[in-house]
Amino acid sequence: MSIDINMLLELCRMPGVSGDEGAVRGYIADRCRGRADSVETDVMGNLIVYKKGRSQEKKVMVCAHMDEVGLIVTRVTGDGYLKFDTVGGIDPRLLPGRRLICGAGRLGGVIGAKPKHLTSPKERETVVKTDDMVIDIGALNKEQAEAGISPGDYAAFYSEGFLFGEDMVCAKALDDRAGCAVMLSLLDETPRFDTWFVFTVQEEVGTRGSAVAAYAIEPDECLVIEGTTAADHPPSQPHTEVCRVGGGPVIPFMDKGCIYDRRMCAVLKACAGGLGLRWQTKELIAGGTDAGKVQLSKGGVACAAVSVPVRYIHSANSAAELDDIEGVRRLCAEYIKDHV
Repeated sequence: MSIDINMLLELCRMPGVSGDEGAVRGYIADRCRGRADSVETDVMGNLIVYKKGRSQEKKVMVCAHMDEVGLIVTRVTGDGYLKFDTVGGIDPRLLPGRRLICGAGRLGGVIGAKPKHLTSPKERETVVKTDDMVIDIGALNKEQAEAGISPGDYAAFYSEGFLFGEDMVCAKALDDRAGCAVMLSLLDETPRFDTWFVFTVQEEVGTRGSAVAAYAIEPDECLVIEGTTAADHPPSQPHTEVCRVGGGPVIPFMDKGCIYDRRMCAVLKACAGGLGLRWQTKELIAGGTDAGKVQLSKGGVACAAVSVPVRYIHSANSAAELDDIEGVRRLCAEYIKDHV
């Protein structure tokens, strides 16, 4: 196993809600220095890591996003609770009772909602709205709360992460810290062409970081390394599973944001075959990646994606198979070394 599992879990533990990726960026930057020709951060906060290739015939961009879905504080109430809104796509059914890491001081918090004992039968038939929830940081009044938190501060899910089953990992932010871990491992390869490894920001709120990076780099091709939805659990039906955990790397042909380059997809599939890797595609047109903005940059960029199938995505506890992550690493390494 070439992916450092402890590093993957450490990456997932870090708070890095869209717009607040600094801790993740600093951790990754420290592990890039000395392994690349340059390491820079742009105005948006993207971490851009350049490696000189064996040829300068093409410019290649490889990206994975550092940010995760989470919450942002909108108001401190008179009795010390925090009102909030979501950052990125979160199902409100998953929020009540969740532990959080809040603000720059990383204060502990929990999402509170009206207890079942006090709800009416009608209320129990509906999903609690975020407007009807609060974050409790243990403050007794507004003054105590404001000593550590202000409107605009972020709150990330709290999850230590753990291994379970024979080959599974459970953690928050596997979308896309798994991709970040894969991309860090790729820095040990010598790419065929000059390659810019971009750890992007604000993917979960409109793929904003990748748009800026692609405009600056002007790549000929871009490979996106992602985490993607696997709904391969009850009560999902086979035609709505999208992809399966344990089915190997996902090579999509289309999603809601991008129709992927057919030549690049064919080369990736051939690479998988040459490595003896099982692979799969997305069997439902859903979701999106940084490619949606990259392919539209300037005169256009050919794009493809390779994704880790992730269960319970955009939650406090997502799940993936370590063999799938390793398969993504092997496939991407083979592609950038010899087959771009």
